[in-house]
Amino acid sequence: MSYKLPMGPYHPGLEEPYKLEMICEGETICDAKLHIGFNFRGIEHLAETRNYIQLIALMERVCGICSFIHTLTLCQALEKLTGLEPPSRALYIRVIMAELERLHSHILWAGIAAKLMGFKTLFMACFSYREKIMDMLQAISGNRVNYSMNRIGGVNRDITDPDVVLNMVNLLEGEIARELVPVFTSSYTARSRCAGIGILTREKAQSCGVVGPTARASGIPQDLRRDAPYAAYAEMDFDVPVEAEGDVRARLLVRAHEILQSCRILRQAIARLPPGEYARNEAKFVFMTGTAISRVEAPRGEVVYSVSWKENSRTPSRVHVRTPTYVNMPAVRWMVLGARVADAPLIQASIDPCYSCTDR
Repeated sequence: MSYKLPMGPYHPGLEEPYKLEMICEGETICDAKLHIGFNFRGIEHLAETRNYIQLIALMERVCGICSFIHTLTLCQALEKLTGLEPPSRALYIRVIMAELERLHSHILWAGIAAKLMGFKTLFMACFSYREKIMDMLQAISGNRVNYSMNRIGGVNRDITDPDVVLNMVNLLEGEIARELVPVFTSSYTARSRCAGIGILTREKAQSCGVVGPTARASGIPQDLRRDAPYAAYAEMDFDVPVEAEGDVRARLLVRAHEILQSCRILRQAIARLPPGEYARNEAKFVFMTGTAISRVEAPRGEVVYSVSWKENSRTPSRVHVRTPTYVNMPAVRWMVLGARVADAPLIQASIDPCYSCTDR
């Protein structure tokens, strides 16, 4: 006899309010339904009432973990509407900030995953590394969460001492490569709790349209940084980690290897940081009539912004945001099929969901 077991919308295993309604037989999940929409923040509507300066500040608050990525995606769209091209130094600084934010997001997720596994020692280690990354972000921007770095035509702050940042990256990479990645890739606890759990096949991943590490863990080698380069990524040499198993362990391994690739990109970007100005100092921006699309590879996957503007208008006529969780979350239903109820919190967390930025 089957029964319904709700997880959420408020549950210790959930980061944010959403509901996974599981249909179970004994301890086995036979089907599941995902319910979202418990938050409504009205950010897209508010965007239509803000000028371009207020708009950047507003969209930075779509997501606290990916605040730089959201303003980067927005500013790239606004630069298409104004015809402004950021200087080379600004493009490199954008890469540096984006990869530091990716490190922050991946290590934060690793800590949460370790906690759900019952691996509290690893949880504390991850949050120790996270503090060091936030120190680097603060050293560059002056802030630990919302950095206020992006502007139309460049960035607001320069990296005045690249060697200090490079030394911090080298030190952090050494610690992560020596201590964190081997635990995730070879420890018995990580393997026993993650291997063969929450499998999403390549075919199902393609039919669901998943993006980011969730897609790459199911054998789909997609990454906008390589496939549709933006900022200065076309000048970076890096690999795109891909795993074929499609289980929780594969999603864990993809992020672990991406941490090391981010450090590799950071070393290149800092070492090659070109001289010159870091922003176009325009007295007034002139927006043309039209719609601009911008895509960026966020830590969780592809973020898409569509910005519409009318000439001589002070505010946009439409700002639409598609976050990676929006396309990744339907796959949770297929991941939990046949799994044990006790594994459901870890499985849903393996896509690194962010429902507050999905429920805009």
